[in-house]
Amino acid sequence: MRDEAGPEWGRRERTPGSKPRVIIVGAGVAGLSTGAYAQMSGMRTRIFEKHVLPGGCCTAWSRDGYIFDYCIEWLIGTAAGNDANRVWRELGALDGKSITNFELFNKVVDERGRSVTFWNDPARLEEHLTRVSPADARLIRSFCRDLRRFTEIELYPFLTAPALRTVRERAATLRTVLPAFRLFWRTAATPMHRFADRFEDPLLRRAFKNIFFQDPEGFPLLPYLFNMASAYHGNAGFPQGGSLGLARSVEERYTGLGGTVTYRARTERILVENGRAIGVELRDGRRYFADHVVSACDGRTTIQGLLGGRWTSPRIDRLYDELLEKPGTLFPAVVSAFVGIRGPLPAEDAHSTTYLLSPEDAARLPGALQSSLVVQLRSRYSDGFAPPGKSVVHCTYFSDYAHWQALRRSDRKAYRAQKQQVAEFVRGFLARRWPDAAGRIELVDVASPATTRRYTGNHNGSILAWKAFSDADDVASELVGKDRMRLPGLSGFSMAGQWVGMGGLIRAASTGRFAVQYLCEELGIPFKAWESTPLGPWHTGKLGRLPQLDRWTAKEGTGA
Repeated sequence: MRDEAGPEWGRRERTPGSKPRVIIVGAGVAGLSTGAYAQMSGMRTRIFEKHVLPGGCCTAWSRDGYIFDYCIEWLIGTAAGNDANRVWRELGALDGKSITNFELFNKVVDERGRSVTFWNDPARLEEHLTRVSPADARLIRSFCRDLRRFTEIELYPFLTAPALRTVRERAATLRTVLPAFRLFWRTAATPMHRFADRFEDPLLRRAFKNIFFQDPEGFPLLPYLFNMASAYHGNAGFPQGGSLGLARSVEERYTGLGGTVTYRARTERILVENGRAIGVELRDGRRYFADHVVSACDGRTTIQGLLGGRWTSPRIDRLYDELLEKPGTLFPAVVSAFVGIRGPLPAEDAHSTTYLLSPEDAARLPGALQSSLVVQLRSRYSDGFAPPGKSVVHCTYFSDYAHWQALRRSDRKAYRAQKQQVAEFVRGFLARRWPDAAGRIELVDVASPATTRRYTGNHNGSILAWKAFSDADDVASELVGKDRMRLPGLSGFSMAGQWVGMGGLIRAASTGRFAVQYLCEELGIPFKAWESTPLGPWHTGKLGRLPQLDRWTAKEGTGA
């Protein structure tokens, strides 16, 4: 995008009577959200993004006419009538788009071909699971009874920053929470691993841990029940255009409100004078000044890089000195293999299936953290992901970032060979699963955790930053509710995004809303937000020109 921001960004002091200036580092969903809400609230904003596209991890790329959608598997807030949906409507994320909803959340298949289908409908799920294992009927009824109760609860606390919630808002939350307090407490206190291990059937013991496609390890029952209940109501669907389509729509909303995004502009440091952030300096030496700076990029990069480690707090120190490298604190990185196939995909296969692998197969996946492979038929999620008459499959597995990064640094040839090994495994696996597809696979593109780190800056290639329900969860929540997304001793600065608000796109978007609410209170101006007015049906052309994978992973090679 051309630089049309005007000369005011070169002045240290704001012109009297002019709008407050806000600079935002990062054009991911959180950064775009921050910019949009600041524009709606009467501020003048500018976003600097190091890459050529918006969205961060919420992205896609193209190759030979295929679009490989990287991020969204389900999106909370796709149904009308709830606060999560309101945030997306305010940001224009769903304007003119159709939503794809699935009757099942995921399917799990073991090495011998036995399968479990996790239907979103509690009655259908109970009937199916009981047929799979009559001996586990009592435990199955317990899970499905809790799922029914979650379908009756709507709690989406994404509109008002915690420290600014009114008595009425807190009372409304209590009216929702109190009748179900025991349900929330019990399901939040029961680890899924402990619950699943109670099943007599060995398949159910393994399958329940993989409802979320792969086993996030450490999660309690609550998020599984919450997300399946949301899917049952059509509130966890897939928006037309996918990940980059969502990011492009929010970008369009932001620029339509008068905001400016400058791409290929890497921020080198945040400028600070007398304990106040006054602007940013880019890698090429250019300086831009503002009344407030919001960092919506990787947390460690912000704290240790852009700010040089000079401003911390006990909570920040605990997160970045104690917990950052602690096993199980960050959400794992993933290996993604996108497969382009001539012709259709098997009609009888679910849109998403986790295949539990034999030890021999699992050993062939480089850097694998678990013995499973997720296969998603992405052509069923949204139109336009494949050329006419063709299909796209997305295969993923949790993987060790250190394995890939060490290879990339020390031996690029070996690194590319490992990516090729992933591609060959996926080809062979799909050929065994779908014998008639063996000769129809046209290409395989592989993205490693090192790719994710290089493209997004996310520490260790983590796709969702701090893992929910880990030791970091409460600490990060206090950054939002108690510290108001600020750092002690540093004024004129806020953080937004998943490194303060935890993972998930709706949470990232809500942190932008919260950051602006806190800033409006500080400036003594009203916070304003309203839903966008879509001009008509959304079209895939809004994706714009997509990069080829080997462009945004330059010098890595695709491994395909």
